[in-house]
Amino acid sequence: MGAVMTTTMNPYLNFDGKTEAAMKFYAECLGGKLEIMRFSDAPPAPGQPPLSADAKNRVMHATLKTDGYSLMASDTMPGQPASTGSAISVSLNFTDKNEQDRVWKKLSEGATVTMPLGEQFFGRFGMLKDRFGVHWMLHFQTPQK
Repeated sequence: MGAVMTTTMNPYLNFDGKTEAAMKFYAECLGGKLEIMRFSDAPPAPGQPPLSADAKNRVMHATLKTDGYSLMASDTMPGQPASTGSAISVSLNFTDKNEQDRVWKKLSEGATVTMPLGEQFFGRFGMLKDRFGVHWMLHFQTPQK
């Protein structure tokens, strides 16, 4: 058996000026405590020109902390668009079917459902792309009889 891993893995999302709205939405969907730091909150970098008004208001780092995980995000700088795609999905694994229903309902607001939430041979599962372009997979392991 290998060494015990002493790290955690947390999804980190990037947005083009929409981090605050996205993270507030995810806090509403998932619960937890949201912390937001703007570029204007950080000390100026030596030798760098002052930030534009648009850059100052962008999110440098946001963390949504829940009991089981953290979701982090930031905005890109103006003129550096973020590209969302299907190469990665945020996967949530539930132990409570009612909680899965609640989160699915919230995340589905303005989303494109790519696989409706329903029973599969491996459990209750659904996939969607939310209104911010992030792909989600929600899984509930159906108890075996």
